[in-house]
Amino acid sequence: MNTIFRKSMLSVAGLAFAGGVFAGPIAAHAATPAVDAKPVAVAVQSAAPKPQGDQSHISLNDEQTANVKAIIAATKKAGLPERAAVISIATSLQESKLENLGHLGDLNDHDSLGLFQQRPSSGWGTPEQITDPTYSTTAFLKGLKQVDGWQDMALTDAAQTVQVSAYPDAYAQWEQQATDLVGQHWNS
Repeated sequence: MNTIFRKSMLSVAGLAFAGGVFAGPIAAHAATPAVDAKPVAVAVQSAAPKPQGDQSHISLNDEQTANVKAIIAATKKAGLPERAAVISIATSLQESKLENLGHLGDLNDHDSLGLFQQRPSSGWGTPEQITDPTYSTTAFLKGLKQVDGWQDMALTDAAQTVQVSAYPDAYAQWEQQATDLVGQHWNS
C-alpha cells in the first residue's frame, strides 16, 4: 500500500513540475511590463489575386463586347461579386473567345455550343438555351456556386472544376483581360 501511495505522490509531483516548466515561462513573460509597443502596418491582399502565368489578350468586336456585358448582367442578377464575372469571362475567352458558337461541324468538340462550350449531352441545357448568353452564363454560375471556396481559388482551378476541360490550366491566361473587362463594364 505504501508503494502505491508513494508512486501516486511522485506522479502528482511530476505533473506539478511539468506544469511549472510549461506554464512558468508563459507566466513569467506575462508579468513582464510592456515595452514601448507601436502599431505595425499590416499588408492586406486585394480581393483579386495576381494572374497566374503568361497572359493572352485579344481585341474584341461589338458582338464579343455585348457578350461581356451579358455575362456581367447575369452575374449581377445572380447576386454574385465581380470575381464571379472575371472567372466567367476568362472561361468564355478560353472556350469561345467570347463568341456565341453554334455547331462547328467537324471542328466541333463533341456537341459543345455557345460562349462556354457547354454540351447538351452533359445536361447543360438544350442547344437553344446554351446559345443564349444569359442562360449559359447563369448555368455556368450555378456550377461555380457549387464549388466550395471558389472565391479564394485560383481562377483556373475554379473554372476547371465547373468546366472539366481537357486543358485545365488554359483558363489562367485570360485572367488579366477578364479582370480589365469587368473593371471597364461592371458599372456601365
